[in-house]
Amino acid sequence: MTAPRRLSPDDPCLLDVLDLIQRSFAFMDGRIDPPSSMHQLTLAALQDQSRGGEIWTIGTPPAACVFLTPRPDCLYLGKLAVDGNHRGTGLARALVELAATRAAALGLPVLRLQARIELTENHAAFARMGFRKTGETAHPGFARPTSVTMERAVPGSRAQN
Repeated sequence: MTAPRRLSPDDPCLLDVLDLIQRSFAFMDGRIDPPSSMHQLTLAALQDQSRGGEIWTIGTPPAACVFLTPRPDCLYLGKLAVDGNHRGTGLARALVELAATRAAALGLPVLRLQARIELTENHAAFARMGFRKTGETAHPGFARPTSVTMERAVPGSRAQN
């Protein structure tokens, strides 16, 4: 598999990323409520993400991707997706480790992500990668938690030195 690659807003691979996310998140349909935001994801949204944050992929066409968004107190990981044929091969872990490297370079002390409350297998996978649950949130209009917030400290971040 190839090394991770950062995509630019005009990268033609963005369409492949959109397809990867839609295929990888399809199993959530009917399982999570509210439905995944991937249903509103467009090429324009991916281009905006790559301008305001970062989109990284592994493989050509992409076998895995992750969105990284710098925030004042953390690097937020979103839309981590791995093609079904490549699950269990370490691609998600490689992208999380890349995120830790990027966070350290940006001086951000924490990686943060959210996983849907129903996706307990994702919670367990992220826990194996060093994340711990730090909270729960509810989407607008929901009285119950719909997402779990998880964080992982970033050793070596300039902010911690």
